[in-house]
Amino acid sequence: MDITRQSNNIYRNLIAYRKALVIYDLTYHFCERFIAIGDRTKDQMIQAARSGKQNIVEGKAASLTSAEMHLNLLGVARSSFQELLEDYFDYLRTRNLRIWETDSKEVEAMRELGIKHRDSKFFIELSKTRNDEVIANMAIVLLYQEDVLLRKHIEKQIARFVDEGGFRELLTKARTEKKKKK
Repeated sequence: MDITRQSNNIYRNLIAYRKALVIYDLTYHFCERFIAIGDRTKDQMIQAARSGKQNIVEGKAASLTSAEMHLNLLGVARSSFQELLEDYFDYLRTRNLRIWETDSKEVEAMRELGIKHRDSKFFIELSKTRNDEVIANMAIVLLYQEDVLLRKHIEKQIARFVDEGGFRELLTKARTEKKKKK
């Protein structure tokens, strides 16, 4: 398999990408169902969810040639998801809806679902029978899980860079080895 084809699909295996896809799909359906057409928040939330997901894709593609760009894009993904998280909190707060407590039974159950299920279809089907308060809280739990995944991924990439170096160093090493063989 050539490197281009391989790199085009490698992000799909990342748990952080798969969860980002769930968050995007859940947010899209939430906004379509509960936020009025013309409300700027609707577009903002969908774009924040999309930006988080797409920056993971773009960062993974950039990782072949630039560790710095990869890390920057993962940071942008985290920032986009933080923006979306705040939008969900704002939605609940401004409508006097309950925000689940960190140690509640609901959060614990949702954490388990978030770990067990990585398929958007599961969460979309679940959301069809839930109200806006429950879906927004579901998204909040998923966003916290995504933040942990992205933070760990960033830490892993930094450690990898420290241990192995970057693309330029790899090219220099390859060129040096080729010269030695001549």
